[in-house]
Amino acid sequence: MHLMNPMMVFLTGTSALPGAGVLRWEAASFLPVTDQTLVFLIVMLVILLAPMLLSRLRIPHIIGMILAGVLIGEHGLGLLSRDAGFELLGQAGIYYIMFLAGLEMDAEGLRHNRVRGLVFGAWSSLLPFAGGLAAGYWLLGTSWQSAVLLACVLASHTLVSYPVVSRYQLGKHRSVTISVAATMFALLFALTVLAALAGGTRGGTDVWYWLWFVGKLVLFVAALFVIFPRVIRLFFRSVTDGTLQFVFVLCMMFAAAETAMLCGLEGILGAFLSGLVFNRYIPKSTPLMNRVEFMGNAFFIPYFLIGVGMLVNLGPLLTSRAAQAIVVVMVVAGTLTKYIAAVVSRLSFGMSRASGLMMFGLTEAHAAGALAMVMVGTKLEVAPGVPLMDTSMLDGVVVMILLSCIISSMVTDQAARLLKMDEETGVEATPVADASDDEKIMVLVNDPDTIPSLVHTALMMRNSLLHRGIICLSVVNDDDPTGVLTRHSRECLRLAEDICLSADAKVQTQRRLAVNYVNGTIHALRENDASELVIGMHRKRSAGDSLLGRFIPGLIGGMLRQICIVDYHIPVNTFRRIIVVVPSKAHYEPGFYRWVERVTRLSIEIGCRICFRAEEQTAELIRAYENQCHPLVRDEYRITDADNRLEELAAELAEDHLLVVVTARRGTLSYEKRMAQLPRRLAEQLPHVSRLIIFPDQEGEGGGDNVSFSAPHGQEIRQSAVTRWLSKWIRKMG
Repeated sequence: MHLMNPMMVFLTGTSALPGAGVLRWEAASFLPVTDQTLVFLIVMLVILLAPMLLSRLRIPHIIGMILAGVLIGEHGLGLLSRDAGFELLGQAGIYYIMFLAGLEMDAEGLRHNRVRGLVFGAWSSLLPFAGGLAAGYWLLGTSWQSAVLLACVLASHTLVSYPVVSRYQLGKHRSVTISVAATMFALLFALTVLAALAGGTRGGTDVWYWLWFVGKLVLFVAALFVIFPRVIRLFFRSVTDGTLQFVFVLCMMFAAAETAMLCGLEGILGAFLSGLVFNRYIPKSTPLMNRVEFMGNAFFIPYFLIGVGMLVNLGPLLTSRAAQAIVVVMVVAGTLTKYIAAVVSRLSFGMSRASGLMMFGLTEAHAAGALAMVMVGTKLEVAPGVPLMDTSMLDGVVVMILLSCIISSMVTDQAARLLKMDEETGVEATPVADASDDEKIMVLVNDPDTIPSLVHTALMMRNSLLHRGIICLSVVNDDDPTGVLTRHSRECLRLAEDICLSADAKVQTQRRLAVNYVNGTIHALRENDASELVIGMHRKRSAGDSLLGRFIPGLIGGMLRQICIVDYHIPVNTFRRIIVVVPSKAHYEPGFYRWVERVTRLSIEIGCRICFRAEEQTAELIRAYENQCHPLVRDEYRITDADNRLEELAAELAEDHLLVVVTARRGTLSYEKRMAQLPRRLAEQLPHVSRLIIFPDQEGEGGGDNVSFSAPHGQEIRQSAVTRWLSKWIRKMG
């Protein structure tokens, strides 16, 4: 006799008591919902309401999505069926999780922690593999082939809880970097063993099989890191539309995933590696990064989590002892071995307890890789008619996946809270914002063609921890009877504001009417107490036109704050190298460490190498600053003579290099007469090179960023009050 689900009885109005009647309206006839509009509405309501409701119970929203999938799925209320739409969007969701993990990873941190990542990856894959093999063969009594399959499931793990890391902005934390590297090692190890198992059951694991497998893997990685970057740079240089750039990113992600599958690997490995490739081309503070994160967190990733929940069938746990045994053994073996691996690794690395919890939380969940292996196991046969994985094993593994995701999400959320508390109390060596920092960047926007490069430069130079945003200024001549200049100014400000809002950055727009363009800009900078000004290079319109135009010299001579003059020929995110030319005695200027900090932030955001060309004493001071404040930056130092730096750079610079030239105002300590001819020399000797000209701050206190550290060989890093007074006195006398 068929036993009705109590929830179905409630929905259909059918009494379970003998002789009871049936209501005229039966809701069961409408389930599962097939109307696509209603299906989409239900999913959107789940994505909206699940985090809101469960946040009151302090339950991570990831768990809410999975439990919601259990509730509305075929094995719950039966509202929705896991059709092809869920399959497609769910697959895109797990690709997105892995892509974001690679995109948000600290590439330099990965290079510095690659050995730790490999060690933790070995512990977190070999221990669970051994535990799963022993548990499957001796405790569950399966065949050795089935035991190997269960061991592969436990050895791999998926970064299901990585959205928690993104929400707490811990993507560059050392424990996260190590865990992501370990995830790739564990996944590759499990897939290799699974390939050997599948080949063995089919009788195809000879030497040629493995040579072909390794050859495909090498070709795949080479194509990804050689061909993909060239295609990305070419596209970003030729296409500036944000929507098309986002679609291009999706296309490349799915292309990498499909290529990995053609090579006998899992698509999630290709998605992660494509994220690593895009890492340096999508800076954190750009609108494109905001679009990528928003679309994943609001749509694709929730679809995947709901789809995982819909796979769970709790019914066999009530009737099948075999499924119960599999769930208990797999959860205990998997959780215990992953925890032991995290504890052993964090003790050997000398890391905190919170970091160890983060490593355990990120490597505990089994989702995409485990599901793929289970699907492979259902298609393999130990003997004719005997599948490698039967129904009870399939149900048990799926429930184990649900429990592992719940444990992973809860542990990761707790670890993220502890790490953020450690940051605030100074336990972890993570840079924090200094409330006394006077940083307030102003951008002069008057030319629509240069606005994107100016705003992107300012966004990358700012300290995002201060949450101050930038100021966009447009100065209009008040002699504008037709209002043409005013309308032009309004459009420029709207464009700059759209770029900032797309990057989720604060922005303040100002339009100022002034008789004199220079005085209007200087007054606005003083009224807003801005720390620096970012402007575009003047574009010559006639043969007799000055290279700096009529207004830039007045700004340079009329204000003492730092000025950055931008002249890019390619998008800022496509630079592969930054060359900084530093004049003699630059370290005597009050704003020395301000511009060092700005160009270093620019290098970190772009993810490229930075090379300082300076005299020995200046280079040593810059090196000390970088080692103390930015130890992971990829910096180089070349000791050169100040007389012929530009001449020797002509043959070294390429189209995708950014030349940063630090100059000085007339009358300052580092000023030299030849600096007056600097714009002309740059235009004649390096006409096709993107450049950034910096006039250092003359009012800052040791660089303006209030960073103190020990200088090498007893040298004083911060300029003394006498030095600052002497600089101002020489400037006035000059």
